[in-house]
Formats: sequence, C-alpha cells, structure tokens
Amino acid sequence: MTKIIIYAGLSIPFSEAKEILDSHDGVEVIYKRPIQRGDLNLALRENPDIICIIDGVFHQNSAVGHKEILNVIKKGIKVYGASSMGALRASELDVLGMCGIGYVYNQYATGEVDSDDDVAVMLDSETLEALSEPLINMKYVFTNAVSENIITENEKDELLDIAKKTYYPKRNYAQTLGASSLDNKTKDRLVDFIRKSPDIKKEDAKDLINHIKKEIE
Repeated sequence: MTKIIIYAGLSIPFSEAKEILDSHDGVEVIYKRPIQRGDLNLALRENPDIICIIDGVFHQNSAVGHKEILNVIKKGIKVYGASSMGALRASELDVLGMCGIGYVYNQYATGEVDSDDDVAVMLDSETLEALSEPLINMKYVFTNAVSENIITENEKDELLDIAKKTYYPKRNYAQTLGASSLDNKTKDRLVDFIRKSPDIKKEDAKDLINHIKKEIE
C-alpha cells in the first residue's frame, strides 16, 4: 500500500484534485487543508510514503518550517512542492532533497521572485476560496499580455507596481486596473485576456498531482 498525503484546497479544490488522483487499489490518498507549523509531525504518525505540499498558511498561523520538512526527508519520505507554499519551500530545500515542480517553483528557484507575498492570498477559512489574486498569477498574465501585444512593457511595469504596493488581501485585477493609467480600450482587451488566461497556481498543482500519479503507476 502506497500512502500519499497532499496539502491543498486553495490552489486546487479537493474535488478537482481527486478527479486526477484518488484512493484506489494499492494506493491511499489523503487530502488535507493547507499546511501549517506542526502538521508534518502529525503526518508522520500516518506513515506516508509521499507528501505533497501545495498550499500552506503564511500569516494566519505559523508557516511550515524548513526543519520539519528536512526531518521528513531524512526518514526516507519523498516530499514534493508546487504552486504556493510548496513551491516556495521546494526552492529553498531542493538541494537538500525536496522536489519542486512547475512554473511557480521555477520562478523562485531562478530568483525571479523571492518573497512569499508573490503567492499569498486572502482566503475564506471555511471554504478555502481565494478572496484576492496572487501576485505570481498577475505577473504571469501581464507578461503574456505583453507577448500578445495587448499591453506594452511599460504598462505591465505600471500594473505590477500597483499590485506590489497593494496589501495582498486587497489585491485583485479590478483594483489594479482601476488604479492604472491604461485607456478604456486597452483595459477592455486586457480584461478579456485575463478571463481566458489559466490560473498558473492551479496548473502547477495539477502538474504535481499528475506527476505523482505517473510515479506510482
């Protein structure tokens, strides 16, 4: 029996995650809410073979610590990270055995981003619904919008400057565009582009779960 624990719920809802990977013959998958300090010590009691960290708390409670993750790795348990807290911790611990996957992980690993503020969001503690937009998603969308000639490089810089200066619980596209100097025609085109753009944190979460699925097949 292979036992897998996945901390998620925010970047990807549990229902969507289970559509990719759920318990079946020889495999037990346990989905848990975003990880916080102390959770890994409890997880060890369940004797998992693989632990995947996608979502975790930042400001609401103490974040999962580096020593906690290293302690798990030393016990021979494979630890993966992607999308949010998992991507951040994987970029810090990849040389020590934690495996990072996806765009957000690569952004941290290459130094393109270096703050937990880039993935932080305000969430509904009951439903785990995101109530703000993560800066990493906005960077991804605005950069692609430049490539598609929807906005200029200077307009992208202005939008990101506004977003960075906005406290993360209040950060969203409407607020950012509203505070910008973009003309209405450009805003309309950008809004349409935003609606069609993928949620890169969710895509990374899917990639990680699919990676685990392939690994255990």
